Formats: sequence, structure tokens, C-alpha cells
Amino acid sequence: MRAPLCLLLLVAHAVDMLALNRRKKQEENGCSTCQQRLFLFIRREGIRQYGKCVHDCPLGFFGIRGQEVNRCKKCGATCESCFSQDFCIRCKRRFYLYKGKCLPSCPPGTLTHQNTQECQEECELGPWGSWSPCTHNGKTCGSAWGLETRVREAGRAGQEETATCQLLSESRKCPLQRPCPGGECRAACG
Repeated sequence: MRAPLCLLLLVAHAVDMLALNRRKKQEENGCSTCQQRLFLFIRREGIRQYGKCVHDCPLGFFGIRGQEVNRCKKCGATCESCFSQDFCIRCKRRFYLYKGKCLPSCPPGTLTHQNTQECQEECELGPWGSWSPCTHNGKTCGSAWGLETRVREAGRAGQEETATCQLLSESRKCPLQRPCPGGECRAACG
């Protein structure tokens, strides 16, 4: 009767040791699965790897949701920060961002923006508009010199977006050649 009890204690001890060994190994290697809302980030050091559950993937990685586990995947080799494997947000040094890709130089028809390392579309200048009426202190009459202004828009080549391109204007002196009626002359001519 003692032998089965010893055998039972020995089996229980072996199961405890196995569970302890498994817990110790998991502590050494980190997580292998995460809660559904978290991402599994696997950090590699040489041949060893360590798993960690994170809310957001670190710089240089992006999150992919899967059926069994959500993972952090590495961005492309030239990409410092990315939204997906195919879409960079910021490039590594010596590369320039253009439409989600990191390129060694900006393509023709674009300008290099040094501060942001981005390629921006060159602006195409539109035609000049008509000159505005000649005014002096907000009046279009009198005998003094005034200013007239005209503008031309600069739009992005091949796109409707004009918000990033500037509006160009120029002004020039012009003679006010029309006398003001009645009492307006004192205000406009003074």
C-alpha cells in the first residue's frame, strides 16, 4: 500500500516540477500569447527571442490583427515608422518619403523638403488674374496715387489640391484719375 502512495506523490511532484519549469521558461522567454486587444511583440537578441504584450507596436513595427494572435511586424528596411508593410510614415536617414515609399532620392517633378525628408509635388503657376481697381485708403477716387493688385494661383501639378501651394500676388502704383463726388474728396485726397 505504501508503494502506490509513494508513486502517487512522485507523480504529483513531477507534475509540479514540470509546471514550475514551464512557468520559469515562460518568464525567461516572455509571452507567447496575448489578450485579444494586445499585440505580441517579439524582440530578438542573437538566437534568443523574448515575447511581450503591448498596446501599441514600437517604432519600426506595425500591428497586424490575426485570428489567433495579434502580432507586431517589422517595417521595411528603409522605413523608420510605418502603417503597414507597404506604407511608410517616416523614412530612415538618407531616404525620402514619397507616397508611402522610402526612396534614395525624390522623383522628377518633386522637390526635396529637407526638414521632413519628404518629396513634395512642384507647383504649377496659373495665369495672372485681372488687376484690381486702383485704390487709396479704400477709395477708388481722388487725385493721389493708389495701388492695384492682381493674383495668380499655384496649384499642384496633376492634382486638385492647392492648399499646400502658395497664392502669388503683385501690386503696383496707379494714378487715381477720377475726382470724388461731394465730401468724399477730403477723406480720399487727404
